[in-house]
Amino acid sequence: MNDIAAAKTANVTAQKTSVVADSNKITGIRVSPNGYFAALLLSAFFSAFLIYLEIDWAGLLLFVAGWTLFPVLLWNDRIVFDGKRLTRTGFLPRVWAWFNNFRYRLKLSDIEQVETQSLRALKRGGNVFYRYRTSLQGKNLKFAFASGGEDYRQMVQRIFPLLPENALDNRSIEVRDYLLDPKEILMKAEFAKIPSADVLESSLNNTKTAKKNRHIKSDNKESGDEEVEKADYLHRLANELRLSGYLLQALESFRRALVLNPKDAWLIFDFARCLHSFAGSEHNKNLERKAFAALRIAEKRGRADGDFLARLGECYFQYGEWERARQAFKKAAEAADESFRSVRGLAEIALREGKIAHVIHHFSTANRLAETSALRRWTQNESEYFSRLNADEDYMEMEISRVNLVENFDGLKKTALRIALFGFPAIIFGLIAEDNLIANLGWAISAAAILVWTGLFASQNLLSSRIPVDFEEED
Repeated sequence: MNDIAAAKTANVTAQKTSVVADSNKITGIRVSPNGYFAALLLSAFFSAFLIYLEIDWAGLLLFVAGWTLFPVLLWNDRIVFDGKRLTRTGFLPRVWAWFNNFRYRLKLSDIEQVETQSLRALKRGGNVFYRYRTSLQGKNLKFAFASGGEDYRQMVQRIFPLLPENALDNRSIEVRDYLLDPKEILMKAEFAKIPSADVLESSLNNTKTAKKNRHIKSDNKESGDEEVEKADYLHRLANELRLSGYLLQALESFRRALVLNPKDAWLIFDFARCLHSFAGSEHNKNLERKAFAALRIAEKRGRADGDFLARLGECYFQYGEWERARQAFKKAAEAADESFRSVRGLAEIALREGKIAHVIHHFSTANRLAETSALRRWTQNESEYFSRLNADEDYMEMEISRVNLVENFDGLKKTALRIALFGFPAIIFGLIAEDNLIANLGWAISAAAILVWTGLFASQNLLSSRIPVDFEEED
């Protein structure tokens, strides 16, 4: 195991120790407000519609109820972690869970998958401000929360170190290891004498310099212990800067680390991911090609490390490089004994290609390699689901129809919203011009479209779950 991998392991162990020490501490985060905002806007629209129809008491009642009730419900709807389980505290989720016989608690040991997505929320100069959305799934229950402050970091730092790494995707592992307070990270960058983004913005060709320096360094001599230690520190700092969106400073830190230790596969891998993120923010195809070239160099350097190759395969899969992902997963299995991540990756590749028999085989193997009961349960469920798809044509047809309906509903929802927005100008023009015909037409179009959107939204949620494997179609 190389130094940076050992440092990561030590860091996770320290996090686990800290979490165990604070096991009685309760941490919470507010759920995403999107659903409540949508309900608030719907109540405002229909209250205005009722007032237009001269049903003033109903319109005012709906308006007051909506603008007092939904903010209170949103304020009290939180995801709370007490050290052993996640709990949804909101009134509406609990009523919904009771009505449908669902659960609103999820034990830590029952978490099967953790996925984190990053969204570029704002770009300012060379800095990109990311918003992370994390979902934790297990036993047909899903908890999702988004970044936006210290609450998100506390939840991540308390939960992720207690979960097996195979339950976390690439981004979740990075968030666990490197997401810190931006002020603390900038202070560390200042101590390391990393220039600010404004200074670095005029020198975007650092990747060429790094490449040249790497070549000179590797030709002259191997990196000493002191240089490797300094490179590991810069490597960690670069990842912390990258996760916080300070991409130019991250690239500079990577450049300095590569000068000191140019042969570290993990270092080149993380540098490539940072360069790919920067290329995406700048819409620069040339930098994107350089990022993929760096990934290929990292693949060559780490060809004997099965864990690294599995993570590399996930990265290729995320970027849409399916063939390279398959080769990386295969190399991971060849470099060491079959691992859970590599086999799961091969299952995902086979699923994209429609090779159901291969999917079943890989998930069965992953079930054998799973180290926790939650992962074994998830892989077993996946294996049974795809086995039923492969063996029962009627079940497959129903599932295909369900998936197609969900996708069609998504497009129809967007169309309904466009139609609703199209009616608003007619409403405004009719009210200003005192033309009842145009106003009535606008209200009718918008109200009908919004009702259709609401129905599609509810139907899409109902159809989002798979048909149970033990479902038996009646003759």
